[in-house]
Amino acid sequence: MAAKIKKGDRVVVLGGRDKGRAGEVVRVEPAAERAIVRGVNVVHRHQRQSAKQEGGIIAREAPIHLSNLAIADPKTGKPARVGFKILPDGRKVRFAKRSGELIDG
Repeated sequence: MAAKIKKGDRVVVLGGRDKGRAGEVVRVEPAAERAIVRGVNVVHRHQRQSAKQEGGIIAREAPIHLSNLAIADPKTGKPARVGFKILPDGRKVRFAKRSGELIDG
């Protein structure tokens, strides 16, 4: 099955404490069905000092389950479901079902 959410996509969070927030996908972990989104699901970790890194409380994005994410419609920015089309030139592209707008160039 083709991936509905890819690195670089703009997504909207559907559930959890960051519901309604949008961000860009930094990394997708298909095996774990999770993605890391910039500025969303930020957690604070207590980091011990080491030779390479300074100690203290570090904020970083934690993975969020793909079921809690939806592609942001390219036209409106609202959450949209993803469909697939095969163009006349033979390319398979994703499109937003909400507006019909293509997601992949």
